[in-house]
Amino acid sequence: MEQGSARPAYASGAFPRTSAGARVPEQARGAAGRRPERARGEHTHGEDPRGEPPVPRAVRRHSVRGQILDALRTALVDGELEPGRVYSAPALGARFGVSATPVREAMQRLAVEGAVEVVPNRGFRVSERGPRELAELAQVRALIEVPVMLDLARTVPAHRWSALRPLADATVAAAAVGDLAAYAESDRAFHRAVLALSGNGQLVAVAEELHRRAQWPPASGPITRRADLLADAAEHTALLDALVARDLTVVQALVSEHVTGIGS
Repeated sequence: MEQGSARPAYASGAFPRTSAGARVPEQARGAAGRRPERARGEHTHGEDPRGEPPVPRAVRRHSVRGQILDALRTALVDGELEPGRVYSAPALGARFGVSATPVREAMQRLAVEGAVEVVPNRGFRVSERGPRELAELAQVRALIEVPVMLDLARTVPAHRWSALRPLADATVAAAAVGDLAAYAESDRAFHRAVLALSGNGQLVAVAEELHRRAQWPPASGPITRRADLLADAAEHTALLDALVARDLTVVQALVSEHVTGIGS
């Protein structure tokens, strides 16, 4: 059973939403199980003409699970899933209007990522990010990203960096409206695109995993000051300028500082 007071299902501003901020589509809320009434003799493509229901497609279940995973990640970043609290799969499923199964599968994925911990016979506890763990994540990210970006600054032509301007602008736009979930997603997209220029897919995957872990709120809750988000977003633009100019000193300073910031 979920601990603490429950929010009304589908309350304005509360999950379920995807990482882009959209509501979970109706088919993900269990509407797929309801068959609309049809006139006599009407046949719907994909159904057996004898009236038997179609064989369920695996892609639909995977899609629902993916949407629930996105919505849970958004709730983590927004602080709607509170650090230290235990949530049961049935209780969360009731919020989303789905069975406990896709929620449990999504939570198992989040447990692998370190976002939650399995609590036997109770559910999942949201991991608490203390200052020490965040500092350790920042240190490891700096060890990876600083040398890679310095190398890229020496070798990547200016026009390649210019192509990343829209990604930097997206972080500014999300910061301007204080959308934490959208900012977290656009921030990862920017760093992923920069590191992808190295051509090392394994490095990109490892860096993004560390990045995602660093974005979960610490025990004190998420940072909500818009000014802090805007300052963090501005570092993306400044970093692109330094990369275009091949100013290695500025690149090193910006990356080192940025990975210890709120949005990184």
